[in-house]
Amino acid sequence: EVHLAESGGGLVQPGGSLRLSCAASGYTYGTMAWFRQEPGKGREGVAAIDDDGATSYAGSVKGRFTISRDTETLYLQMNNLKPEDTAKYYCAVDLGRMSTEQALRNDHGMDYWGKGTLVTVSS
Repeated sequence: EVHLAESGGGLVQPGGSLRLSCAASGYTYGTMAWFRQEPGKGREGVAAIDDDGATSYAGSVKGRFTISRDTETLYLQMNNLKPEDTAKYYCAVDLGRMSTEQALRNDHGMDYWGKGTLVTVSS
């Protein structure tokens, strides 16, 4: 059974950095992605990475966020954080054949989700 567990969220000042982690178990392949959701809004694809290391990013985070993965963990390095980055961040995995671009646009197509970690950017 696939299990995903996020960690690393917290309160940070604008301009600061955070590194999110997602510990993964129960599978060894697939496109993985980070999504975020603000209260009362839909989920937004933030960054995705496939098995070959190809990546895609939402325009709002390109140049500030970096997604990476190793055998058991997915990461999201977030730099120059802004108040509008405040949200609950979720990791998810697609065990099918979605590309990274498809994954960012298709949260309903992801197969497994973690429970999320809250990121608050505020002074």
